[in-house]
Parts: sequence; structure tokens; C-alpha cells
Amino acid sequence: MRILVAGATGFIGSEVCRALAKKGHTITNLTRTPKPSWPTDGASLFWDARNPGEWAQHLPQYHAVLNFCGEPIVKGRWTPARKKLLHESRILSTRALVEAIRRASPRPKVLINASAIGYYGDRAEEVLIENSLPGRSFLAELCRDWEGEAQKAETLGIRVIRLRIGVVLGKEGGALTRMLLPFRLGLGGPLGSGRQWMSWIERKELADLAVYLLEEERASGAFNATSPMPVPNREFARTLAQILRRPCFFSVPAPLLKLLLGEMSCVLLDSQKVLPQKAQEIGYSFSQPRLSCALQACLKKFPLEKF
Repeated sequence: MRILVAGATGFIGSEVCRALAKKGHTITNLTRTPKPSWPTDGASLFWDARNPGEWAQHLPQYHAVLNFCGEPIVKGRWTPARKKLLHESRILSTRALVEAIRRASPRPKVLINASAIGYYGDRAEEVLIENSLPGRSFLAELCRDWEGEAQKAETLGIRVIRLRIGVVLGKEGGALTRMLLPFRLGLGGPLGSGRQWMSWIERKELADLAVYLLEEERASGAFNATSPMPVPNREFARTLAQILRRPCFFSVPAPLLKLLLGEMSCVLLDSQKVLPQKAQEIGYSFSQPRLSCALQACLKKFPLEKF
């Protein structure tokens, strides 16, 4: 397939592009920068991530569009200005892509649009699958609006996949890289009570799942992109400490996290026990379902003697 990817240079998008290339797909990077950092085959189109432009004229050449655009959630406190940026970076880019698809003739057949398990809000011990109701937090409303923009492409006859992504574990960024320093210093441990559920996925697994859903014509609608084996935060901390051969004695009280991070602390403290029911129902087999194996695979790049 010829595939247009928005957000191809990001932590998730770059891994998805590598997985697509390995399967023989042709990738074009839809970028806001003049020199993309991801090594594509040289094909790039430029956009402002807000409006259809000259790039939209090329859309009839593509069989699929993948959208991983969005300002990082955990970069800075959620001031009103920051919330606006988080919202607009997702809503406007998705809206521009859907409008370009509407104008195209012929149209791409598939749109894969990123979302997040923040859609579900804080749900304690409740098991969450794709038809579970959304939450009522800022993140939940953001994800609901984000998915709503993507769903508009369904009225155009497009197969739309809304990928609700959990905590992504990888070697070159994301949550795991930020966790390593306190564990390296022997100061690692659970966050808050440690009882909150963490629904995670290894980055390569996420990319493989995205490619599988792209190629599987039965796949449409929302899909939870998480391991089928979520864990409580304290188990995550204990497992990471064991792999790094460091103690796991310290914990960060929830009130301190709320004081330091404000509303953004919900990213660390909300409990979401999410299962990838639909992916498994259509035949996807997880290669890294266990946390210990996934962490070991991620940390191979980091010599353990550093820790």
C-alpha cells in the first residue's frame, strides 16, 4: 500500500513507519518540519497540521492515512493555555485530514487515528473493553472529541480505526525513559497507593498491532492498544526494580504528585484496567503480553551495569 503518515517522526509514529516498511508498504511523511528526522524513502509532504493545503491534492495517490499527531500530554502543567494546545493539536489535525479525505477522488480506504485509554477516565477495578463508557475527566473528553473527528470519515465510506493507546514502553523515549532515573538512583517505587491499574504496551507490539489492523479488512471502530495483562502500579515498579537490580522501597504520595503536577497527576494516578478484547477477537496474537519480558526487551539497549 501507499500510506500517508502524520506524526511519522514521533515516538510512536516512527516505530509504526519501521513496521510498515518491513512489510513492504510505501510511506510518505506528512510533516511540519523541512527536514524530517525519520529516514523515509525521501517522500515528504508539508502541512501546518490545521488545514487542508497543497498536500491534500496528493491524497488520491494513497490507500491509507495514519494519524499520530498530538502535543505530548505530560509536557508541562495543564494550564488553560496548555489544555487548549493539547486539544487543538489533536482535533484540528484530525479534522484537516478528514476534510482532505472528503475532497479526494478517489479516496483512501482506511484511516487509523490515534487515541488513548485516557478515554475511560479513572475506573478503579472495573475491567474496560472497547464498548465501555467514556469517563468525564479532561483527558476523557479530549479523547472523545478526538475520536469524534476521526469518526466523521466513516460517513465517507472509509474504514476508520480508533487506536486507544495505553502506556507505551520503548527504548528511545516515552514513559519508560522518564522512569529510569529514580530507579537508577535507588529511589524508585510505586506512585500514590500503587493500587491503580496500569495498562501498558511495548512500542514494537503497538506498531505490529497497528499494521495488523491496517491490513485486516474486518478491523474497524475502536481498538484498545494495550497488553492483555495489565498490572497494578506497585507490581510495575517492583518488576522494573528487579530487572534493574535496584531497590523498590520509596513511594511518591498522591498528595505530593498532585501538588507538583496539578491536574496532570491523573496520568499517573488514574486506574485503568484495559483489555484489548477486539484485537484478540479478530485474531491478533500478542508477542509481548508479559510485563517482565517486555521490560527486558526494552532495556536491552541500556547496559544494566549503568544502573
